Amino acid sequence: MARAPVMAAVDLGASSGRVLVGRLEGGRLFTEEAGRFANTPVRSWADGRGGGPGGREELRWDVLALWHGVQEGLRVAAAQHGPLDSIGIDTWAVDHALLDADGRLLGNPWHYRDPRTAPVPALFAEHMAPEALYRHTGTQVQPFNTVYQLAASAADAQLRRARDLLLIPDLLGYWLTGTRVAELTNASTTGMLDAATRGWSGPVLDALEQMTGEDLARLLPPLIDPGTIVAPVLTPVADRLGLGGARLVAVGSHDTASAVAAVPMDPRRAAYISSGTWSLVGVELEEPVLTEESRRANFTNELGVGGTVRYLRNVSGLWLLQESMRTWHEQGVEQDLPTLLAAAGQVPSLRTVVDAEDPAFTSPGDMPARIAWAARSSGQPVPSGPAETTRCILDSLALAYRRAVRDAARLSGVDVEVVHLVGGGTRNELLCRLTADATGLPVVAGPAEGTAVGNLLVQALATGALDGGLPAVREVVAASTPVRRWEPTGTDLAWQQAADRLGT
Repeated sequence: MARAPVMAAVDLGASSGRVLVGRLEGGRLFTEEAGRFANTPVRSWADGRGGGPGGREELRWDVLALWHGVQEGLRVAAAQHGPLDSIGIDTWAVDHALLDADGRLLGNPWHYRDPRTAPVPALFAEHMAPEALYRHTGTQVQPFNTVYQLAASAADAQLRRARDLLLIPDLLGYWLTGTRVAELTNASTTGMLDAATRGWSGPVLDALEQMTGEDLARLLPPLIDPGTIVAPVLTPVADRLGLGGARLVAVGSHDTASAVAAVPMDPRRAAYISSGTWSLVGVELEEPVLTEESRRANFTNELGVGGTVRYLRNVSGLWLLQESMRTWHEQGVEQDLPTLLAAAGQVPSLRTVVDAEDPAFTSPGDMPARIAWAARSSGQPVPSGPAETTRCILDSLALAYRRAVRDAARLSGVDVEVVHLVGGGTRNELLCRLTADATGLPVVAGPAEGTAVGNLLVQALATGALDGGLPAVREVVAASTPVRRWEPTGTDLAWQQAADRLGT
């Protein structure tokens, strides 16, 4: 019997990274974790003597530490499972690295939560009207989009020295293979990709040049589709890590693209929620929705695996709870998550809700204090203690999901009958139940490791281990992954009243 190909998925999130090994056997995918490591942002000081803004702390990614974790995970994967046949890399979106003329890294990449970009969308609008920007890119306006990050960095010495720009998964792929490319699903989050032609947008880049005085189009690499075999791993890297003849496959390198590929759904009647640090709520389409109504609703058209469009709204997700737990830890109030969720389940529902999409909750900081301020400002009871704060967060997320699912259905014309939830949020049973109640729709939860599963199965398509495109991927997911289903309970009245309290 022929040996099943050994595939490795490098999956980097905003707080941690891991390497999973997968094998496809008998129409089912079997996975095993080979390595896990922290992704801890770093703060550093800059005085701006080169002409850029300075005199403040900057928030950056420790990308060399991530690269070390990736290499160690791949080394363990090969040592435990034999030489690797393929590797795929997915990460979060929008952040990028700059390389000099020798291909060397020009400093640690900016973190999307650094506040320097907050005023930039309004300034960019003076060079390109928001309506025109949306017609070209179909991209949700978020201050951390790559186009705004580049505008914010116009005076930086690093940008003036740069010769290449690589998004984070493409940077790691470059260090593996020596090949510089931009994978399409992640490129579609930058605000610089034309949603219709699927190429870099000349009008957007022209507006960026008008604003910055820099020809930033020169930095952008060629675009490739997910499912493309990029190149073999460089021989010195492969030999050092014991990878054999492994090849890099461009998967859905935006983690949400890989996660949505792994949703075992019928896209004609389903919405999805990719629930993690962020929550991406939407539907899968064949063509983008570029209407003015869609722009005003702040929906984005990101590209997916198999020529699809991920029509979605980016909602602040479990970041609110993660940041709250970090704050409680710093205050010496340790919380065990299962115990905390059980206590939150006993708190009366919808006592206090906040707008989970409020920019006030975007930056790191004392999240419980911000939630208390929002409650007080809206005349609602202020949560007292971790259990009440947690219940407020989960009720508020479910309320945001309700709004996003209904808006996605209305704007796209998809008749949504079921909501599929994938990612880490599937392990939060209280959130799953509240989502069903809030949307008034059944919620099917799973797979929890959707991003890595999608990553691995796109590799299988690219290397010929799996035939049949995206439908075949979803058939394997359905055969390989147990799911749970929650039916809605109660009525819509209480949720509508909570939405009315927030004016949403």
